[in-house]
Amino acid sequence: MPLAQDLGLLAREIAREAGELARLRRSEGVAVAATKSALADIVTEADREVESFIRGRLAAERPDDGFLGEESGAGRGTTDITWVVDPIDGTVNYAYGIPAYAVSIAAVAGELDPQRWEALAGAVYNPVTDELFHATRGGGAWLADTRLTVNAEPSPAGALIATGFGYRPETHAGDLARLARVMPIARDIRRIGAASLDLSFVAAGRLDAYFERGLSPWDHAAGGLLVVEAGGMVGGLPADEHGRVLIVAAAPALFEKVLALATD
Repeated sequence: MPLAQDLGLLAREIAREAGELARLRRSEGVAVAATKSALADIVTEADREVESFIRGRLAAERPDDGFLGEESGAGRGTTDITWVVDPIDGTVNYAYGIPAYAVSIAAVAGELDPQRWEALAGAVYNPVTDELFHATRGGGAWLADTRLTVNAEPSPAGALIATGFGYRPETHAGDLARLARVMPIARDIRRIGAASLDLSFVAAGRLDAYFERGLSPWDHAAGGLLVVEAGGMVGGLPADEHGRVLIVAAAPALFEKVLALATD
């Protein structure tokens, strides 16, 4: 079996298992363990437990690979493969009981830099809806057994576009100004609160485009591959004065337009 397919099977299997663990812990009640970049940017005990579970499963199956996780940092392995993991993407949704959170697992080759690595496989699993989005390099993007394709053209009414906002108060004015620039081409705006799902929805044609400043590598490693394998484009701009990179995902016909409008 080609390496990407092998990695993809493992990503899907572990994403499902980890998602079930997250769902179980949510049913038992959520305990906030810490805050990160701002008071509103929380980590739950489940985030840490789920990431530990994923790391343990990967270590058992592929002990020589590297790991880059939201909660436990980065470590290079002796192979060229690194697993990029967000154990619960959409932690605030998770804490509030909003059914829009996901486990995101990607396998990448090369440097631990999204601009330089090659994403080989990815899985995004929402345990509440039991939807598993997955992709492998050159193998297409899928929702379960259904192949995904981005929307070729937005509706004449405009594009359905998703975005997100940073947790740090000093970034809010810029985020809102960016949204105002994009609004003229938008049919409407969605704020889902989990980047991996936003990207999966672009790949599935549920959204026409998505943009956000401030994503971390684990937010978009799997979802970005989904968009590309569904025929879309993913790119962005270097970090701003707050260290936040701009990510845009859309069909080719819409990508440059959204990128230009979202640029500061």
